[in-house]
Amino acid sequence: MTYRLTDAPTHPRFAIIVAGGSGSRMKSDVPKQFLLLNGKPILQYTLERFLAVVPASQIILVLPARDRATWTSLCEAHDFQMPVQLIDGGASRFQSVRNGLQAIQAKTGLVAVHDGVRPFVTPEIIQNSFETAARTGSAVTCVPVKDSVRVVGSEGVSQAVDRSAYRLVQTPQTFQLAAFRQAFQSEEQPFFTDCASVMEYAGFPITLIDGSYENIKITTPDDLKPGFLGLE
Repeated sequence: MTYRLTDAPTHPRFAIIVAGGSGSRMKSDVPKQFLLLNGKPILQYTLERFLAVVPASQIILVLPARDRATWTSLCEAHDFQMPVQLIDGGASRFQSVRNGLQAIQAKTGLVAVHDGVRPFVTPEIIQNSFETAARTGSAVTCVPVKDSVRVVGSEGVSQAVDRSAYRLVQTPQTFQLAAFRQAFQSEEQPFFTDCASVMEYAGFPITLIDGSYENIKITTPDDLKPGFLGLE
């Protein structure tokens, strides 16, 4: 299914794409978001998926200041000239998202936050996240745990747990803008691992939606094995 901007969603839609990886776990001198897959940067694929659902002018790309020139050069080399907003990142993911949030001038609407190195997200997942957040206030993408799970105690003793009670969290994570802005007025905490944890800390409920096992976060060389290169 192809989504078109002319579908005129009721709520203004924004997206913050966070791309601050260094490439250390990828064992590469090139930041992983800039690595080429099938001739295009990973980050370009990610942005193209969001451009199917969100206007370019309402997409905020958060990059380390040091990477601006590299990204500009890649856009020229690959004829990718969509006018997304480019914002400098912060010292942590929390600070980077907050910097992106400050670039949104609207007072109401919906905002999706997504990892720049999750290029396999589908427009269907993105669309569902916006529609769910419009109804419930939030939409956090996740998938069920497939493997057996054990919890390890302080003494090193492990115990089996019911895997059906657990989910692996992905992005996008989409929220109503006013609540999201309120949550990010909180002081940063060490347990803020994603936007859902920030919202939960601020007292907002979290709604889970189905993601995809293909919606991986490219982090290590294993993620670039041939089986994962189905991008077009």
